Amino acid sequence: MEATIARSRWVGRVAALLVLLVFFAACATQTIVATAPPPPSDDDDFSELIAQLRTDLNRQNGRVVAKQPALTTAVDTKRERDKEFAARAKALFSGLDGSTLEMPVVGVHTYDLSDSWGDPRDGGVRKHKGIDIFAPKGTPLVAVTDGIVTYIGEQPKGGRCLWLSTESGTSFYYAHLDRWASGLYEGLEVRAGDLLGYVGNTGNAKYTPSHLHFAVNTNDEMVNPYPYLTKATYVRSARVVFESAGALGTR
Repeated sequence: MEATIARSRWVGRVAALLVLLVFFAACATQTIVATAPPPPSDDDDFSELIAQLRTDLNRQNGRVVAKQPALTTAVDTKRERDKEFAARAKALFSGLDGSTLEMPVVGVHTYDLSDSWGDPRDGGVRKHKGIDIFAPKGTPLVAVTDGIVTYIGEQPKGGRCLWLSTESGTSFYYAHLDRWASGLYEGLEVRAGDLLGYVGNTGNAKYTPSHLHFAVNTNDEMVNPYPYLTKATYVRSARVVFESAGALGTR
């Protein structure tokens, strides 16, 4: 009888001990879960994502640049070109000054110019908003300053024409071109002396001697280009940036 009672007490103690062990184990498990570090979030990878995006962007920009025609020539490095562009731009941004311009028509001197600004056109219906620079058909035309080709197209009066614009707000209009320089496109950055096209008589100049209609727009107003071109630098030859067998607009 006593042995049975003792065994019963021992079993009870063991059971109680097992219950306590289970309880403490459960508490320990809850404590571990509560104090464990949270799983990594997307924010932890932000810097890595940014680095990857930059790498992808640089790779894409590299592809775009590779598709565009090179602006450098065999004798000019990119650094030299950028340095000269910045120097010319700085001079131009201080205001339109003819001494910073190059003559738009190769081989034309300042004394060859004639001031036809304001002359009547179409029987007096309109006035001439530029000057005409006469030269043999096919004479090269160059950028008068550093800028961006912002328009290339054909107009009823201007024929084959283009706009060369600068960040200073001044734009230069070339009209009646026989053809544009090969490789020319809207958005192209050029510098003074770069070949833009060739003298012609397209548009409403069909029955007149070949010439360039040259106009200047500054601060959204057409101004007389003659006073500025009388200070322009004489150009002996055009700088050919693009090598090609033909040119846009050739007939």
